[in-house]
Amino acid sequence: MNHLARLLSILTILKSKRITTGGELAKKFDVSLRTIYRDIKKLEESGVPIITIEGRGYSIMDGYSVAPIMFNEAEVNALITAEQLIAKTNDDSLIKHFEQTLQKIKSVFKSTLQSQGEMLSSKMLVVKSKADEVKTTSLSYIQMAIVNFRITELNYKDKNQATTRRKIEPLAIFCYDETWIVVGWCRLRQDYRSFRLDRIQHFKILEETFEDQRFDLGKFLSCDEFNRNP
Repeated sequence: MNHLARLLSILTILKSKRITTGGELAKKFDVSLRTIYRDIKKLEESGVPIITIEGRGYSIMDGYSVAPIMFNEAEVNALITAEQLIAKTNDDSLIKHFEQTLQKIKSVFKSTLQSQGEMLSSKMLVVKSKADEVKTTSLSYIQMAIVNFRITELNYKDKNQATTRRKIEPLAIFCYDETWIVVGWCRLRQDYRSFRLDRIQHFKILEETFEDQRFDLGKFLSCDEFNRNP
């Protein structure tokens, strides 16, 4: 990758993440930290409002905008593939919001890439090994509750078909064997619990918020905590 291409790529990364470290950039582009420092200085000299956060990394001032992103053929193919995969998920909210997002992204494709993307879409097929018995509609909204620290109320049916109303602090979400599961602090049980989205009969995102617990999903899963049934 030449110098100009690396500068543009660094700018794109800085715009896409809240904070990026020099080490992350050096590893991604396989260059030294000193080279990254020089690149950051070049961007600053060209007028990019980069903020250095001592001990944490780099960020870009809110409100700064760059020219529309141009996609290459491989990137377009990756998006078309993601579209096919997500269309086969069992959560309608994810399908709907991804379709809306992709429609906006496709609007900046060059005409040749649009044609190639449409051709690839017609020549791809994702086949699921089993039909989903239950459709879900909550994934996108649970994700928003997680990042905004909003208490969520659930009517939840457990494996024994017993239904209870819970208030949870949604902390993380993962997919296991094609089933989405939210992990949260259950105020009813006063403990961490995992909830399958396909067993949520009704949910409501409340105005009430909770404190960020710095929850470690990897540690939670490695302890097999998620196997505990609510």
